[in-house]
Amino acid sequence: MLGDDGYQEYLASFDRKRAAGVRVNPLVISDAEFLSLHLFRTEPVPFAEHGYYYELPEEGAPQEERPGKHPAHEAGMYYMQEPSAMIVAALSGARPYERILDLCAAPGGKSTQLAGMMNGQGLLVSNEINEGRARILSQNMERMGVRNAVVTNESAEKLAERFPSFFDRIIVDAPCSGEGMFRKEEQALSMWSEENVRVCAGRQQEILRHAAVMLRDGGTLVYSTCTFAPLEDEISTALFLAEHPEFRLADLPRQLGEKMEQWGLSAGNPDWCDIGASPETIQKIRDTRSEVRKTIRLWPQRLRGEGHFLAVMEKHSFGESAFAAAAQAESGSFPGAGGAALPDETRAAAPRGKRRKGTGGRKDSGNNNALQSALQLWNGFATEYLTEEASGALQDSSGAAMLYGDDLYLAPEDALTQGLRVLRPGLHLGTVKKDRFEPAHALAMALRPVQVRQSIDFPDDTARARAFLRGESVPCDSLLKGWVLITTGGVSMGWAKAAGGMLKNHYPKGLRRPY
Repeated sequence: MLGDDGYQEYLASFDRKRAAGVRVNPLVISDAEFLSLHLFRTEPVPFAEHGYYYELPEEGAPQEERPGKHPAHEAGMYYMQEPSAMIVAALSGARPYERILDLCAAPGGKSTQLAGMMNGQGLLVSNEINEGRARILSQNMERMGVRNAVVTNESAEKLAERFPSFFDRIIVDAPCSGEGMFRKEEQALSMWSEENVRVCAGRQQEILRHAAVMLRDGGTLVYSTCTFAPLEDEISTALFLAEHPEFRLADLPRQLGEKMEQWGLSAGNPDWCDIGASPETIQKIRDTRSEVRKTIRLWPQRLRGEGHFLAVMEKHSFGESAFAAAAQAESGSFPGAGGAALPDETRAAAPRGKRRKGTGGRKDSGNNNALQSALQLWNGFATEYLTEEASGALQDSSGAAMLYGDDLYLAPEDALTQGLRVLRPGLHLGTVKKDRFEPAHALAMALRPVQVRQSIDFPDDTARARAFLRGESVPCDSLLKGWVLITTGGVSMGWAKAAGGMLKNHYPKGLRRPY
């Protein structure tokens, strides 16, 4: 693929120290505020807003020099993400008030980046088929204070049955052979085989077929991998286009212009469509292979990052489907037409902390009474501890109140989770405990100091901040009573409850670490 000279340059990149990146979370802090904290040396990633390179600490460096061990990380100020991976969401075109699906979302880098671009407005469905990885995804969405996301643990096929022509934008960062990660992850190299490349390519086509069903007419499909294999990149894209003539590639090299060279990007290569493809596939893509010039590749020898591939496709159907979509748009039922009002119904109860299966908006007077009771307790809590600014921010999520067992959620859209395996149906507001309301950690992470009546800031990287993350109680003013938001650098870390001159720690036990 690269020729002798190009391949030697590629090999030489393995001798360079790999680039590492963090992405500032605009939901909780501005870039200027983050940089003013001087947590570690940074340099902007050119193709990703809020993205920064940082120097990897030397082996054996003190814990406080590691960004992943810093209190600011636990506060969701930033997400540690490989720099090249940031380009996928950056070029997706995501914006507020859309319905967006991140189909292969774990561990959450692209989903949290999309959430920042949406600014808490609209619907983000973050899906992961592997349950263990889906739990990590859910934790990261909570840590980053995302309000408008639903986390599901489903197959693409099941989602396609539930959401035909539903989403404005779908991101498929597909499971792949990982050739672009050889420098970063030894496991990617040890697990590589030609057979795995073929298996991955087949799986990618299946995922893309289901994604096509879920995308509305006029919507955008973003396809990416972290491999160099043409069978999973150019060939996979050309094959999808051949089988789905309603899709057109956005011409990324033309749109980026001079930035292609400035950022170290290169265009996809039609000549590589013969590498690894069967004669049948080569014949099938004969009319679409030239289109792959509109895709882009990221090579580690050309930029500060690992290997990546990206294609952006737009769906433009013809005939009855297009007329039906237009009719939907005029009726107001088209994706993105607006949020649902608070419902007068609830969902079936599910054990707390376990995977939830939504049951839709089934009428049940007992459950309805439970929801109304929970909302009364929530309103009492909000009146006592939250400001009007918090109410406005939560209302901006355009959601629906939902009760799962004793847990109250603000879901982005009513009845969305019907029949699905759901880990997080929206923003967890808190739990009803007898006649009182206990706020959730997720709510704390979604709030800012100006949105609560009581907050205490433990400056970052101090003994008190680390003590809080260990789950320890700390002294406070004896006049302070009730729920207090604990922050670091003005960004939330969690709840504590003040009584008798002490802050009883409510940082979740599962998140506590020996900082």
